[in-house]
Amino acid sequence: MATTTDDATATPPPAQTQIDPYALRAEDARPAPVTFRGRVRELGPGLVLSAAVVGSGELITTTSLGAKAGFALLWLVIVSTAVKVWVQMELARWTILNGRPALDGFRDVGPRIGRLSWINWLWIGMDFAKMFQRGGIIGGTAAACSILLPIHGAALSTSSLTIWALIVTGAAILILQTGKYHVVERVEVIGITLKTVITVGLALALPFTAFGYGTEQFADGLSFQIPAGTIGIALAMFGITGVGADEMTTYTYWCMEKGYARWTGPDDGTEERARRAEGWLKVMRLDVGVSWIICTVCTLSFYVIGASVLHPQGLVPEGNGMITTLSHIYTDTLGPWAEYLFLAGAIAVLFSVTVASSASVPRLWTNTLGLLGVINWKDMRVRTRTIRILTCCLPPVWMCIFLWVQSPVLMVQIGGIGGGIFLLAVVVAVWRLRYTGVPPRFRANPWLTAALVLSSAAILFLGVYGVLDTLELTPGS
Repeated sequence: MATTTDDATATPPPAQTQIDPYALRAEDARPAPVTFRGRVRELGPGLVLSAAVVGSGELITTTSLGAKAGFALLWLVIVSTAVKVWVQMELARWTILNGRPALDGFRDVGPRIGRLSWINWLWIGMDFAKMFQRGGIIGGTAAACSILLPIHGAALSTSSLTIWALIVTGAAILILQTGKYHVVERVEVIGITLKTVITVGLALALPFTAFGYGTEQFADGLSFQIPAGTIGIALAMFGITGVGADEMTTYTYWCMEKGYARWTGPDDGTEERARRAEGWLKVMRLDVGVSWIICTVCTLSFYVIGASVLHPQGLVPEGNGMITTLSHIYTDTLGPWAEYLFLAGAIAVLFSVTVASSASVPRLWTNTLGLLGVINWKDMRVRTRTIRILTCCLPPVWMCIFLWVQSPVLMVQIGGIGGGIFLLAVVVAVWRLRYTGVPPRFRANPWLTAALVLSSAAILFLGVYGVLDTLELTPGS
């Protein structure tokens, strides 16, 4: 019986590509797989999310933090990746049970300002800050390409960076022209596999080089201290590493496009539907768990690499020279030839994030335009057309911001701080939606509830602490 169920869920109906992923219809409902192997076959949204998460925050911000603070903030890396997944899981559960993406749910959390909730408006403000981060990612990719293949004979020259930024942006847009979820999933699964193998492999190889580490460094890193002068980058890292507020929000859209909500079906009050929901929620939790493991392992690897290789040499990635500084991670451990290996890896890491952002952000803005009444979100043709238009328009805006600022590290930190502030609002929204849109049957697990409480408390504490500490430092800075 288990084999039949798994085979049924593993092979979608031929007409699935024509079905609206955001509409719940009784005829689209199907039971979830009941075996572990069957559930693994239905993973996907978490892998797409991992590819987006393991990129700018880890390669740029986390490595920079390790270079600046050494092993002292290793504990914050672990906390940052561990505490957020429970909020992500709760938000995704609400989406699957209600068949509505996160921004639509945020509008239910009052007070409202016009047609939107204050959280929707905060998301809009946060996304403008995130444009700096996405521009920094495009800039980092362009810088790596410029060093690997200089244009006009000068690496990191304005003309070389501009041309490569145009190429990177154009390539991301071309890949996403179909606008289909399965295209994004395939590209990002390849990207996250390459990132994990390269990053973890280098971190594990460090003890066999001149930049080895031992238990003493790890003991210092778990002392729960924040060294002077690192609060700004630490706050940015907490906002950007692991699953950030924007990734939590985006994850609900990928869950719907994968089919978790559609396969659960509309809530008709029957026991059959409730059992389907429980089954697909188990698939979602496994999806989140696999994503969390990948993000944690890669984030720790990037931090350890920065603390082991860059910190002892006093090298901190800054400006457009960020890529050159980060290349020391490879050249100082493996030799000059490894610079090419690093540049290829950096391009793969950062470009996959650009693709993920170019796929997800247009969906969120399209939903926002629907909530504002500018378009009809429920009309599949209108929604698809708007997503494609924004996919062509938004990445060039991020590219222009990079060409204006030209400081990838600073740009990523600005986006990280914006994401950290929005994360506080998402916690508020999750608790509100939990008691207005999740039936008691689906929130009866005391362990999941306890984890959500601890997660929310940690996010609120670290978020408020970071903001207050930053305000205290401002007058004297």
